[in-house]
Amino acid sequence: MYKKTLSFGIMLVLVVSLFLAGCGAGENAGESADSEASSEPGEEAKTMKLMHLWPAGSSKQHNEIVSNIIEEYEAEHPNVSIETEILENEQYKEKLKVLSASNELPDVGMTWAAGFLEPYVDGNMFAPLDDVVENIGQDQFVPGTTEAYAVDGTTYGLPLELNITPVYYNKKIFEEYDLDVPETYDQLKDVIQTLADNGVTPVTLGNKDRWTGSMWYMYLADRIGGPETITNAINRTISFEDPALIEAAEEIQNLVDMGAFVKGFNGLSNDEAKGYFLNEQAAMYLMATWELPNFTTNEDVPQEFRDSVGFFKFPIVEGGKGDIDSYVGGPGVGLFVAENSPVKEEAKDFVSFFVEKWGEQSVTKAGVIPATKVDTSNTDLPQMYIDILNELNNATNITLYADVQMSPSAAQVHLDMIQSLFGKETTPEDFAKVQEQALDEEQ
Repeated sequence: MYKKTLSFGIMLVLVVSLFLAGCGAGENAGESADSEASSEPGEEAKTMKLMHLWPAGSSKQHNEIVSNIIEEYEAEHPNVSIETEILENEQYKEKLKVLSASNELPDVGMTWAAGFLEPYVDGNMFAPLDDVVENIGQDQFVPGTTEAYAVDGTTYGLPLELNITPVYYNKKIFEEYDLDVPETYDQLKDVIQTLADNGVTPVTLGNKDRWTGSMWYMYLADRIGGPETITNAINRTISFEDPALIEAAEEIQNLVDMGAFVKGFNGLSNDEAKGYFLNEQAAMYLMATWELPNFTTNEDVPQEFRDSVGFFKFPIVEGGKGDIDSYVGGPGVGLFVAENSPVKEEAKDFVSFFVEKWGEQSVTKAGVIPATKVDTSNTDLPQMYIDILNELNNATNITLYADVQMSPSAAQVHLDMIQSLFGKETTPEDFAKVQEQALDEEQ
């Protein structure tokens, strides 16, 4: 099982050099527009079901790319029609569980890496995709990305994205209160205190989804204990009751006490919390680079606001073992093919097509860092996008999201305890103890 810290330093040099060469609930899409396209003579008409998590409302550009890929594929394969079901992130995960229980997974869907794959692979629900990787070419993927979707050396998902998690901030708000970008954690707390004292929400956070709060905790654990602390606890080489992990939990509650986070954060979804930042009602927002489109290329977001957004790396904790160039992140979502799909070969062909077209379009149309190598030497990219890629070039480490590293049962405990920690319904010591027990029970 791929559960080790992603040491992407060399990988990132390769991908960034390629990028920068020459660069100065659910929403149903229903049946595709060409669902009634006639099949070729002698070919049986087939329907493929695709389920993804990019609704037009909250992920407009991603949604448009998927629609374009489907339209292009159907035009080239008139005997195949593709039906889509689209759900928000958390609804998608729940629906996937329900469908797997009744063995009714879509022919093609989206998955996450590492621990998230485990029950589906153990249940023989995801088809092996090594043949698809070979067809595309292993050298077309950024090194380390397909490995994140492998179990016991077999690939069960095709990665689409590569993400890191910076802190986005509103430059106008910082200028209004004469604030500098913090480089140390104490400086960050000074920024938070100044904003709070002036009635400005320092940080927006939608911790109803819980993985959002986990990223804050992971960064503090990284900066206090070092980049491998979380992963070592998950892999059982150290205890989750390690002093650095307890101290990180204590700092979370210190931030809560300071009024760092938007009011009602534990009851807000990530999409709801994001609105506070987009509407300039919060000064900072820690989130992965899948949000870059909203701050660079999304024309539905006012240009004036996009111009006011900057980013900074999560600050170091003075006296801690962490490195400011160490990130929380890793490969984003990937595609799976259902093992029991009645159109499995067509589904494999489609995901191969999808990965290729996604790599071609996602950079310029959605500002996404794809998991495949893309030559953008003749492509103009927003400055913020180039700056992020430059930071990737200097990254010393990327630690995969904690809940993705864990098995589903341990991840559920982790996420529940994260919400309790932020809500001050548990102590830092009990927070660590409960997670240690959950991980230990799986040994």
